[in-house]
Amino acid sequence: MPETAHDTPWADRAWTAVLERTGQTAAEVGRRFPLYADPESGTWKSSSKGSWTGGFWAGLLWLRALASGTPQDRAAAAACTGRLAHWADQDTATRGLIFWYGTALAAGPGGDRTAAALREEAARSCLAAYDPQRQLVPWGAAFGGPRMLARVDSVPGLVPLLAGLAAEGERAAYGHLMRHLTLSRTECPPRPAWQAGPGDGWTPGAEPAPGWSRTTPWLMLGLADGLHSLVGWLDSRAAGALWEAVEGLTAVRLASGDGLTAPRPALGDGLTAPRLAPGDRLIAPRLARPAPLASPVPPAPLIPPAQETDPSGPVDTSAAAIESVALLKLAALARATGRGRAAEWLTARARQILHRLCTAHLSDRGALTDGCYDAGRALAPRHELIWGDFFLALGLALLTGRADPFAT
Repeated sequence: MPETAHDTPWADRAWTAVLERTGQTAAEVGRRFPLYADPESGTWKSSSKGSWTGGFWAGLLWLRALASGTPQDRAAAAACTGRLAHWADQDTATRGLIFWYGTALAAGPGGDRTAAALREEAARSCLAAYDPQRQLVPWGAAFGGPRMLARVDSVPGLVPLLAGLAAEGERAAYGHLMRHLTLSRTECPPRPAWQAGPGDGWTPGAEPAPGWSRTTPWLMLGLADGLHSLVGWLDSRAAGALWEAVEGLTAVRLASGDGLTAPRPALGDGLTAPRLAPGDRLIAPRLARPAPLASPVPPAPLIPPAQETDPSGPVDTSAAAIESVALLKLAALARATGRGRAAEWLTARARQILHRLCTAHLSDRGALTDGCYDAGRALAPRHELIWGDFFLALGLALLTGRADPFAT
């Protein structure tokens, strides 16, 4: 169950501070989209169209609007979501991040029909880009570089976005999720990027490099959304394969030896047979175990380094914030499917992460500092990042019961 306000006074204080910071940011950037802010001055670098992060700003404005209930905040959030429309037909798999997080709160608890229509338009455009041979929506060419890439940051958002389009969309969502899980987990640590090779083959991608801080959090978030949005479509074997992947990704993050893989589910637990057209087959491969490491893996830190290979370099609070949301979503799913002990451990780690973020990295002005945009290019390595702010706010909302785990 969510924590109560009495249990988490630090979370309530942080929630208030983050929403106040959101108001300050809105006043500064106007119709533009914030990307990252200087850790000293707090001044934002912004974009006219939002890049791949625009949906997080819209989502943060909707969290504020739903909390305040004021017409002014709602109008600002709705207008920001509307400005995402430029991206609906752009060739990029980051449309999952843009349109799921930019429209979910608007179309769901916000009841915004315009946002719901925009989400469907974007989802259908993404479905049209799905490559059935490669079984994924390609990374795309909108930001330059090779188009046929598989990158873990294309998994969250895109899975529930596609799954909202009934059977065809669910099939594409499952294929996209499984393709990335299968590729990334052939190496340990998981490799975040792969490039299409000859035939049906794949070759390791150089960027982001293995050990990237957001690799596992993005995969965990995609898994949580897949287990939820595909619950009526997965059979027990396919759902079991996804829970095995959850167990593999969280093994070094939980201070318990308890597994997350439950016995064969009983009837009525929601893991029913998939809805497939005649002649279709659900391919639910058993995910390969990650390649073993040469030495035991220490417990994952609450706040990871931006690059595992450089532990003395900058940390990445945005990765920790993403992980906290993924853990709380997985905890809700674990609780609903009879994995009560696992739910306790998942929630406990999420709470530890959020407490650390709020007590060690949240500035007096409500900014989540020490996020790393791109360590390899030394771009905004110790900055406030807009997606860090969003996921911190969402994590606090989930922890304290202010939001439903799958409202976004």
